[in-house]
Amino acid sequence: MASIHKEFVVDATPDQVWEVLADFGAVHERLAPGFVTDTRLDADTRTVTFADGTIVAERLVDLDPESRRVAYSVVGGHLHPAHHHASMQALPVENGKTLFVWHTDVLPDALAAPMAQSVEQGSAVIRRALQR
Repeated sequence: MASIHKEFVVDATPDQVWEVLADFGAVHERLAPGFVTDTRLDADTRTVTFADGTIVAERLVDLDPESRRVAYSVVGGHLHPAHHHASMQALPVENGKTLFVWHTDVLPDALAAPMAQSVEQGSAVIRRALQR
């Protein structure tokens, strides 16, 4: 199984970052505007449309305000992983800033490279969005 791990510091408080992360249905407006162009929420599953036209269905696995962590799994759309589990977490660091942690496990391994590229691009957009 391939694991993709990305961390970066955001000049915003963990509570400010969590407020955005917890808004599971507003990725296109709050977390990754431009990188994600649309999000539709239906019960525990969001349909996410990316700027490149890729559409994925992501099921909410956990939304934990105490640990400021959201976990989700790709369950449909253009990607068909045998397994996918991802989480994003807002952790406190010095000076009131936040360590943003994004971890993804995926099978088959062939999806690792394109998914890692997407995480890299998405992280740059997320960092800018969260520092506004």
